[in-house]
Amino acid sequence: MNSIKHGSQIKYGRLIGASLGPGDPELITRRAWAALQSGARWLYPVKKAEESSYALAIAERGGLAVPADAEALVFPMTRDPVILDKAWARAAARTVELLAEGRDLVFLVEGDASTFATFGHLARVVRQLVPEVEVETIPGVSSFAAAAAATGTILAEEDETLAVIPAAYGVEFIDHLIDEFDTLVLLKVKPMIDETVELLERRGLVATSCFIEKVGAPGERIVRDVVSLKGEKVNYLSLMIVQNPERARGELRRGCRKRVERKQTAESEAT
Repeated sequence: MNSIKHGSQIKYGRLIGASLGPGDPELITRRAWAALQSGARWLYPVKKAEESSYALAIAERGGLAVPADAEALVFPMTRDPVILDKAWARAAARTVELLAEGRDLVFLVEGDASTFATFGHLARVVRQLVPEVEVETIPGVSSFAAAAAATGTILAEEDETLAVIPAAYGVEFIDHLIDEFDTLVLLKVKPMIDETVELLERRGLVATSCFIEKVGAPGERIVRDVVSLKGEKVNYLSLMIVQNPERARGELRRGCRKRVERKQTAESEAT
């Protein structure tokens, strides 16, 4: 579709972030599925040019044919700020160029687009370049929600607490959070696997921890004997769920129980 202009005004297409879930195409929501088949042009992330895309593979496993004009955007796996800035600038500029044609773009996102995803940064930079661009985010199943379901783990119930963090914050930070939360989800645990397992051994939490790799995708692996992972090179797409059933909790000052008690007291006084 050609760009639509009103005088000198360009009518930009919408930028849609379609969450596809962590790997199982059956977890793609109906809304994301509709966006993929809406006629919008597909964009998908790759780590480097000519490399395969994990997000694109989810759609392909779901039986969707990749449109001929689908285009990859490169987001390199590096912490070098200069390289990252250049890559983000190129990706955003290309996205704006395509949006100026007046056609919607759907950006394929593994997991959930609002949780540790590339889409949020891309959308922010695009809006900085062209504030009038409409952005739609389609929510999806996160990797840790799928991992909890796959392992039969209850992440939190009633008044329990839950934290989701990148394991790269280190064992000292993780050690501190073990005492603050009933359940920890440690994302991208690959570079920290040995140190994390050793911490869990020291804290006596090996039996209440579980490792999940490539959840929902071919090659999914669940390891409950986390000590066996020491010295192993695990997949980048891995996480660990750690639960501390003996965590000491403080007084719940503002929660449903307190409100119910106040409501019951008020009703008693009224009668």
